[in-house]
Amino acid sequence: MRAVVTRVSSASVTIDGALRGSIGRGFLVLLGVGPEDTPAQADRLAEKICNCRVFEDENGKMNLNLETVGGALLVISQFTLYADLKSRRPGFSHAAKPDTAIPLYEHFLAACRSKGFVVECGAFGADMKVASVNDGPVTLLFDTDTL
Repeated sequence: MRAVVTRVSSASVTIDGALRGSIGRGFLVLLGVGPEDTPAQADRLAEKICNCRVFEDENGKMNLNLETVGGALLVISQFTLYADLKSRRPGFSHAAKPDTAIPLYEHFLAACRSKGFVVECGAFGADMKVASVNDGPVTLLFDTDTL
């Protein structure tokens, strides 16, 4: 699994003109699933992201995690994180097919919720409009192949 995680002041997702989800302070997570990914990897990724200490403490140091600041997550499925960019037109054969990706995406959402976080999400495979106010900006790349 791959995730691009941005620390945000706020973020939202709209589908067909209707607000689907929104958060205040927290993480916007763009989540990609590979064909060989497992529920254990989804759990590990949720653990790493939810405990990542990138919020500033009273001394201005990135030392606080999502729980400490009362943050939430907005998770958006993002198969393009597995794009093959060898040619000018990206290929997506390295992304998991929906029958594999959807259960793992939902497993990741459940893993984050089980830690007590508010988790908003888009709709898998939908054309979504995602808005965010990046804080910092702080953006991190996670890949379960390297965790």
